[in-house]
Amino acid sequence: MPQQTIRGTVTDTQQNPIPGVSIRLLNSNTGTQTDLQGVFNIQALPTDTLSISYLGFKTLTLPVGNQTTFTIVLQQDITDLGEVTINAGYYNTTRREQTGSIARVTAEEIERQPVTNPLTALQGRMAGVSIVQRSGVPGNAPAIQIRGQNSLRNSFGDSGNLPLYIIDGVPIDSAPLNSFSGLTNANTGGIDPLNTLNPANIESIEVLKDADATAIYGSRGANGVILITTKKGTGGKQKTRFNAQVYTGAGVVPRKLDLITTADYISLRQEAFANDGATPTESNAPDLLLWDPDRYTDWQETLFGGTAATTGVNLGVSGGSERTYYNLGVGYQRETSVFPGDFKYTKLTANLSLNHRSSDERFRFQLSTSFGSDRNRQFDGSGFVSSALTLAPNAPALYSDDGELNWEDSSWSNPLATLYRESEARVQQLISNLSLSYAITPELEARLSAGYTLLSSEELTEQPIQFYDPAFWGNIRTRSLHLTAGRQSWIAEPQINYSNIWGRFNLDALVGGTFQHRQGSTFSITGIGYSNDQLLGNLAAAQQVVVTDNTKQEYAYAAVFGRIGLHYARKYYLNLTGRRDGSSRFGPSRRFVSFGAVGGAWILSEESWMQGLKTFLSFTKLRGSYGSAGSDQIGDYGYLDTYSATPGGGGLYPTQLTNPIYSWELNRKLELALELGFLNDQLRLNTSWYRNRSSNQLVGYNLPAITGFTSVQANLDATVANTGWEFEAATHLNSGRFNWQASLNVSIPENRLVSFPGLEESSYANTYKVRESLNIQFLYDYTGVDPETGLYRVVDVNEDGVYNFDDRVVVRDLTRTLFGGFRNQFTYGRLSLDFLWEFVVQDGQQYYSAAAPGRFGSILQEDYERRWQSPGAITNIQKASQGLDALRSYFRFLTSDGIYTDTSFLRLRTLGLSYELPAESLGINSCVLFLQGQNLLTLTAYRGLDPQYPGTTLPALRTLTAGLKLNF
Repeated sequence: MPQQTIRGTVTDTQQNPIPGVSIRLLNSNTGTQTDLQGVFNIQALPTDTLSISYLGFKTLTLPVGNQTTFTIVLQQDITDLGEVTINAGYYNTTRREQTGSIARVTAEEIERQPVTNPLTALQGRMAGVSIVQRSGVPGNAPAIQIRGQNSLRNSFGDSGNLPLYIIDGVPIDSAPLNSFSGLTNANTGGIDPLNTLNPANIESIEVLKDADATAIYGSRGANGVILITTKKGTGGKQKTRFNAQVYTGAGVVPRKLDLITTADYISLRQEAFANDGATPTESNAPDLLLWDPDRYTDWQETLFGGTAATTGVNLGVSGGSERTYYNLGVGYQRETSVFPGDFKYTKLTANLSLNHRSSDERFRFQLSTSFGSDRNRQFDGSGFVSSALTLAPNAPALYSDDGELNWEDSSWSNPLATLYRESEARVQQLISNLSLSYAITPELEARLSAGYTLLSSEELTEQPIQFYDPAFWGNIRTRSLHLTAGRQSWIAEPQINYSNIWGRFNLDALVGGTFQHRQGSTFSITGIGYSNDQLLGNLAAAQQVVVTDNTKQEYAYAAVFGRIGLHYARKYYLNLTGRRDGSSRFGPSRRFVSFGAVGGAWILSEESWMQGLKTFLSFTKLRGSYGSAGSDQIGDYGYLDTYSATPGGGGLYPTQLTNPIYSWELNRKLELALELGFLNDQLRLNTSWYRNRSSNQLVGYNLPAITGFTSVQANLDATVANTGWEFEAATHLNSGRFNWQASLNVSIPENRLVSFPGLEESSYANTYKVRESLNIQFLYDYTGVDPETGLYRVVDVNEDGVYNFDDRVVVRDLTRTLFGGFRNQFTYGRLSLDFLWEFVVQDGQQYYSAAAPGRFGSILQEDYERRWQSPGAITNIQKASQGLDALRSYFRFLTSDGIYTDTSFLRLRTLGLSYELPAESLGINSCVLFLQGQNLLTLTAYRGLDPQYPGTTLPALRTLTAGLKLNF
């Protein structure tokens, strides 16, 4: 029977053509897409059946028969997730058919957020995914955990908890880059390599969480997998299309502290000396004797009260023929600083996607390349925000009459001097992927995916003479700090896919291999003693050059993997995945290991005995999974004896002991889930329970000092358990021109150290405790302020008169006990309102000044008013004092449970308002004006800057942007 050309058009219910609709023949690999006018052409037999699908619309299946022309109208169905394609990595699935736990966020939720890092756009949007923005300085890496902390190692540069990031099929090294700058150093997370991505170029982000979803990635997926898919062109004969997005806005620190006034500060300081029976001197009380007692400076407003301007431009073009099509885009982003001075972050990005398929639809070619270059010009000021909170309100003027920095006869450290310690970090990253596939038969396909990544980072931090008090210039040697890092990797993954249908039985199988090589280098050098500040950074002009680090690492990885997916009658699903990994990070005898998982799902609503409930309970699905994954997230060459050169050269000394028998960490994951749909899926409820157990922990094993080494890499028989519940709900209401969508996600995690033999004798004895969370603090038992002495009291447990770790008997868990988000989107005609509330339940450190009451430095006004003032007084703030007893009691208080409190918060994370202008008559497909807000409102009992990350780093900014998006 000969094939015939089938022609058709696809529109929505308003007769608007829909471009990019997928048209495919069931039970074959033949398919196409509609062009800009919603038109398609496809070769088919009369016995074939067309499947027409598009995101957000109901999928249709139409028999071809003798018909050669089709006019197809798609009905909008936001809740019909059965045909929404979900990227599961090596294969695709749908919401209806998935057996694993996969969370997904689309471009609509990401592209309008003015963020430098796409991960921060995910906060509050995914169950089980905790993201903490540790600083409002652009470029910092957020902290991300997928269903908790699995490894005991969680420090910068030695973390076993990093998820696997895959961008268009290419894995990248997600470890943050080190930085010398205090604003982007390890304490605030370092520099995130994902900053070079353009959020506006991201099509979707999927997070794989359970064993069924991650086991096919083996050891690399032990901590979860984050799949980032960039935007591609659409097939079909079409005109060249252009799109543009421009926005501008401003950001400010959303919250400032109510600090003590000058009059009260002077009174407090005088009271401290009176309580101690001491006399102020110019050396211990310049604020009382040398500085103006009537002067007041709002240091928060002065040092971080500025406005950060934000500008973004994204331009794109796409087009092509029916067989070959492309998408090209460029982006620019600029963000200034809330700090005084000309500091800013800029980013340039470019991306290209090229697709081709042969006329017989058997050969497919896809190339995607993205390049990003950012420049972060900041200053080395780790304590800059803290200084604004502790400076005396009557501290001297910043500048003298001649316009120079005022040092007030060396009686203070001028905070603006820190701004002279400039730093500049440049990061460039190239990510490229090539995918080739060929349909050998309608059931059998061969595929090859190859990728290459290249990252280079350069940072220069300067310490000029102006940073120092001129009184000491004669003893100062200026310096420059240079840090260079490089990462390069390639990967090749051949793969065979097989798919077939026998009646109601469907089989999807794949087998493939992975070959990956990664190389990294770090070079750190310091130049000391420049004759002139203009020469800073020119190492040839330095009197002394010191190389502090010069390392290179290589990592090789190889694996074979496979999957068998079975389903029967579209209601019974079984998914089997497995992988055998090999890593160069282990000794020859422990280099290879196997991992696997099994996942299953049962769609009960397809059973005949459930049909009577369909009008109310439209969808019911049970699913579960169990499997294992490993981890090789340790340093390279850890199993070898290593040596380093002695200073000055000429010799070697040992730096590491050999241990060729340590092996992989092991993570076993179990999940059970129930998915329900009500009233034709207008209301969806998902409930998941999971238990992850990580054992065979890769940590440093303590050694006695006589060996000359502190530890050796080894496996410890410690087990960490993460259990939890995840709840998701979504609903929609579509009535004429009005549409409402709402979604809620809630996560209730629990983290425990289940076992750790020999913990008391290990170096972790003061960090962890069996049957407690990994994120705990050992604290003194705080009993309040002594009514007679006015000093903070903690319990001396063993009554030996010495306060040490033996007295820290209180354990406080700082893990988030509940978190989630609540999103709403209202659309009426061309007007749309979208907002997201993020909520977190947690404990953390309450804010208290670094200075004890009465000592040199500012405190909160409320602490001044609640301080102890006379014997017998009952209060919770100790007396004003300069004495050592008061200082020691204050430090003990800061390490007691008295400083910890409920730091839970409810935050309006995003608020967006958009309006689509009626510009069709001008030849413009869409023209949207939008207004976007970030971090607009936070409700919390925490009295510090930001409950998300308690401390004295710059909080996440409150931003408001306005922009325009065009498609024509």
